[in-house]
Amino acid sequence: MVVGEDHPIFREGLVRVLDSAGFEVVAIARDALDVVRKTRAHRPDVVVVDIRMPPEREDDGLRSALEIRASNPDIGVLVLSEYLEDRYALELVAEGAEGVGYLLKDKVGDMGAFTDAVRRVAAKGSALDPDVVARLVGRRRINSPLDTLTKREREVLSLMAEGRSNAGTAEQIVVTVAAVERHITSIFDKLGLHQSSDQHRRVVAVLRYLQSS
Repeated sequence: MVVGEDHPIFREGLVRVLDSAGFEVVAIARDALDVVRKTRAHRPDVVVVDIRMPPEREDDGLRSALEIRASNPDIGVLVLSEYLEDRYALELVAEGAEGVGYLLKDKVGDMGAFTDAVRRVAAKGSALDPDVVARLVGRRRINSPLDTLTKREREVLSLMAEGRSNAGTAEQIVVTVAAVERHITSIFDKLGLHQSSDQHRRVVAVLRYLQSS
């Protein structure tokens, strides 16, 4: 794993959490350009990078993550953000949600949630911050098909947009996998989305719907 973070205290805590969870951090980068260089040199399974990094301290970390994904889509990228910016998450998954993640930095303090996100991204899954998804799902719309969803279907939609599998969704809301599959069928019918057996295309379809609605 390569970690890109310029703030020394947060970087030390991040590496400590990853080490304690059994991940091997092979390199640390302190600016966005170095993230790309060290990723090319080490070819890790996953890169964890802050969005705002030198040299410009704007969205340099996101740019490095997108460059890594473009050159080697087999490497997972988990982007961390101090502020809730759903546009960053949507840009990150624009070409596909396989092996990508976006989390608020305060989630690192929740070791279970953070390490679960890292593992999902490393395993070519996706992990989008629940707060970002909640804002997209809860955004006010006029005459939206989202209004036709039941409370349970909205829960399933949110977990699906985060990148949860059917089994993970079932565990989260304490129902059977078959029940989740029925909810998903109903959601896609109501939203006019094409069903897909591909977990990642399904995430992208849902996010694009939420973005455009």
